[in-house]
Amino acid sequence: MKSPRWSGWLLAVIVLVAACVLSLLVGTKAIAIGDVWHALSTAEATTPDQVTVLEYRLPRTLLGLLVGLALGVAGCLMQGLTRNPLADPGLLGVNAGAAFAITVAVALFGVTEITSYVWFGFLGAALVSVVVYRLGTAGHTGTDPIRLTLAGVAATAVLTGLTRGMILVDPKAFDEMRRWDAGALTGRGFDIIAGAAPFIVVGLVIAAVCARSLNAVALGDDLARSLGVRVTRTRLLTALALVLLCGTATAAVGPIAFVGLAVPHIARWMVGPDQRWIFGYSLVLAPILVLTADVLGRIIIRPDEVPAGLVTAFLGAPMLIWLARRARVGATS
Repeated sequence: MKSPRWSGWLLAVIVLVAACVLSLLVGTKAIAIGDVWHALSTAEATTPDQVTVLEYRLPRTLLGLLVGLALGVAGCLMQGLTRNPLADPGLLGVNAGAAFAITVAVALFGVTEITSYVWFGFLGAALVSVVVYRLGTAGHTGTDPIRLTLAGVAATAVLTGLTRGMILVDPKAFDEMRRWDAGALTGRGFDIIAGAAPFIVVGLVIAAVCARSLNAVALGDDLARSLGVRVTRTRLLTALALVLLCGTATAAVGPIAFVGLAVPHIARWMVGPDQRWIFGYSLVLAPILVLTADVLGRIIIRPDEVPAGLVTAFLGAPMLIWLARRARVGATS
């Protein structure tokens, strides 16, 4: 079984490299590969096309790569933590917490630069995740996946209502939030990447440490403890990784739908239930989906663009329906 898994993973890496190249080449205007290579190899821009590559498309590609990594792994962790195959990184209120905090920053404190409100988004995501986790683990029965899910849904509903209300009351907040709320990679520079990368890297490391333990946790708390897994520690570390990954990605580019939900399902269909392999495949498949969606968004309605978050919704929904039907057919055959 190891050889096909490794072969599939290496093939996915090749596809990811191709997606990165397309992200640098394709846009409102196609740029010759020679100009792209010169700009990347010399870090100098002598033509307008090379300026476009270095100042716009390169940071956009790197950010798409980072966000894809974060959301794909966050989806794995979320589904493993809640033992809910339909769990999404926004389930614990992470997206809603980030959106609410950024709306408050824009509407009440006059924050207008993304380099400033990204920190508000991260703080909001972290605080809401902690509150939801505390609600989901209250009582004498320990962590209940259903209660954790319900707490996240309730928090999301309340915060989303408050956010929409503030946006309607304050037109300025709506103008500032519109592009962020659609999940767009455009308009972000290296400063956003530099701010987001450390949090995402730390989150990925924590997720890698938790991957093996999540295999046991998925079997139930009692059985996991009998196998020597420290369940509470695993859940806390997983929740911390979720905040770092999903909170940072959401704060940087806004909510991007279906990546955290669909990609772990695709990985699970390809490699089975082992969280370590799902983790490894999601690391590659999720950036492919985000970058492909971003490239498609640039060319669908040229010269305008469709935000990547909207494209992933159109791509992710049919993909998930197809996988569900395939699994059902396989189960009955």
